Amino acid sequence: MRDPNIGEILVQADELAHRVRELGAEISRDYGGRNPLLIGVLKGAVFFLSDLMREIEIPCEVDFMAVASYGSATDASGVVRILKDLDRPVAERHVLIVEDIVDSGLTLQYLLRNLGARDPASLEVCALLTKPARRKVDLPTRYVGFEIPDRFAIGYGLDLGERYRNLPYVAALTERDELSAGPAHTASRAG
Repeated sequence: MRDPNIGEILVQADELAHRVRELGAEISRDYGGRNPLLIGVLKGAVFFLSDLMREIEIPCEVDFMAVASYGSATDASGVVRILKDLDRPVAERHVLIVEDIVDSGLTLQYLLRNLGARDPASLEVCALLTKPARRKVDLPTRYVGFEIPDRFAIGYGLDLGERYRNLPYVAALTERDELSAGPAHTASRAG
């Protein structure tokens, strides 16, 4: 029985798999001979990053960052705090930030500035999802999986209070639950 809090399916599991394969091929082509360092933004990007790495056909490395963005569920303040920093330096490396979703763009803006100050050879972004309607800052996102409407997305790594990450697709919460998604949730999902 399907959870009544799960609304419309925004991206089906087979669509996710197909697009992740395409992104892996693009990244393999674009980064050939450069051994990119993929930086997964915890926790939401874990599913996407794991599948993406299996589709990349060139040597690559992985590291992780965890950040918290504070504000309400519907209006991020732009205040970002690093909860877990990288384990390795990025200087002179070709860095690809792997994000689950770009929402307001404020967290990603912070990550780009923070990592850019560490002198990488290049710095790009790969986001599974983007919500242009919520964007507060315009940011370069080289690789994008899907553009979605301004709905609270769950599944394939995206959560609400640590629930729903394990869904094999991306869905919207029911409208009733979108309204009740509180500030505690926003700190767990950077975007």
